[in-house]
Amino acid sequence: MYSDLSSSQITPMAHRSTEILTRREAIGTCPTVLGDIYRDDTNIAVWERELPEAVQNAVSALIIEKPHYRASMNVTPDNVRESLEESLDPLLHQMLINDIELLVNMFCCLFDLKRAGLRLTVIDKAMCPRFHTDKVPCRLVTTYQNVATEWLPHNLADQSKLGMGSGGKPDNESGLFNGKEDIRQLHCFDVALLKGESWEGNEEAGLVHRSPAHDPSQSRLLLTLDFAD
Repeated sequence: MYSDLSSSQITPMAHRSTEILTRREAIGTCPTVLGDIYRDDTNIAVWERELPEAVQNAVSALIIEKPHYRASMNVTPDNVRESLEESLDPLLHQMLINDIELLVNMFCCLFDLKRAGLRLTVIDKAMCPRFHTDKVPCRLVTTYQNVATEWLPHNLADQSKLGMGSGGKPDNESGLFNGKEDIRQLHCFDVALLKGESWEGNEEAGLVHRSPAHDPSQSRLLLTLDFAD
């Protein structure tokens, strides 16, 4: 799988043109769609996938056993399994660990990274309820349980209304977007790459996104991967 995403097939960020006027999404059911994040006109790439029931069972077991679980660490493709097994049962949570190891390998391969910043968190409230962009080159997100991240297409978002530009108004009143029909949402298990403001040539064009409204009947399990320092 990884050979399709190897860095030798991808033009380095430093050599990409910055003459960009629009942004679009790349969405597909094959993991190779994630390589489209290197397109100048793309600020989100989504691999739509389903997960085996064994992975979902491991997720449920984690949330029941550790309802306040939170892990934050720098990992490499070689040590991510060992690092996770320090806080997760290698038998009970094996299928989840396998999947996270896969994603770390793909993320590091795609961006030619030696290590990644990993956060795995059980969430019982909205972490970032306001729309925003990230001051990072690119972030991988996937939700293993419950509702997933919401986002706005670039051409439907007035970024001048983010943060202080909202004038203290909620997102749905600030003029950031026209109506709720503009809001897109990832599905549970989707793997998404969100291009941020620190990607060269993507200034003022980072993906606008937010945490979904919290469903009190069920906790979320969220994984994010970032470029490690």
